[in-house]
Amino acid sequence: MADLSVMVLCGRSPRHLYVANRLCGAANVVAIVQEAGSHWTAIKVMKLLRPDNLWRKVWRWLRDRRRYTGGGEGKFFFGEATPRLERADLVTEVPHINHPDVLELARRLQPDVIAVFGTSLIRGPLLDMGRIGIMNLHGGLSPEYRGADCTFWALYNGEPEKVGCTLHFIDPGIDTGRLIAHVCPEVHPGDSELNLFWCSVRDSAEIYAEALGRLAQGEPLGAPQPSKGTLYQVKDRGWHHERHLAEQLRKGLLQDIRLPKRVTWFNAGENIA
Repeated sequence: MADLSVMVLCGRSPRHLYVANRLCGAANVVAIVQEAGSHWTAIKVMKLLRPDNLWRKVWRWLRDRRRYTGGGEGKFFFGEATPRLERADLVTEVPHINHPDVLELARRLQPDVIAVFGTSLIRGPLLDMGRIGIMNLHGGLSPEYRGADCTFWALYNGEPEKVGCTLHFIDPGIDTGRLIAHVCPEVHPGDSELNLFWCSVRDSAEIYAEALGRLAQGEPLGAPQPSKGTLYQVKDRGWHHERHLAEQLRKGLLQDIRLPKRVTWFNAGENIA
């Protein structure tokens, strides 16, 4: 089978650009759709203005501004080069990923695969696009770690061996679609949450590219998830959780651990215990 035609949907952070570039180097990418930002509605604004939500948003913004200061993510993925998409000529920018323009583009291009990383949840008729399906790179090991901040929660729960990413097909649920691969990075003493997350994404970019090649060869990837697991939401991570993990890391959570990179592939029809 010839190279698959691929439509990439991604965010705008350096990690998203890095993965999109890797896919462009491995497959026939026919379009890149970038989600520009949140799609605000009256309901979302009302929820944001609730005191508990507003405080949580402000605290998270301040925390992330401190953590990402200095361009560490860009340097991790691009070195001294400016983070950028190598195929800027393929880019369409939309305010949110479920914008009608995205569906229209998919209908016009008829891609074999839609490859997703770093967008908001895909809903509606776009879920039915892609001859083979829609693939997503999720920053946790589904089904045990679904949703947001999964590297954090794996460490918080004392399970550094469960830090990693999942490549899966998208269904209407949140990180519940058929599993394609689990990718776990090397883990060493002194690693941080951010470094482990970035390593997971970097390693997963290679597996994402390989998965497209395997699908092009007709390999039947994609096994049903064995359970619902646990869904972590952004609001679940509070300042007291941050303090607890920081204390555990100071006490040596990763002191004696040395784990190699691990990749697990899942084929259709496979039973997962």
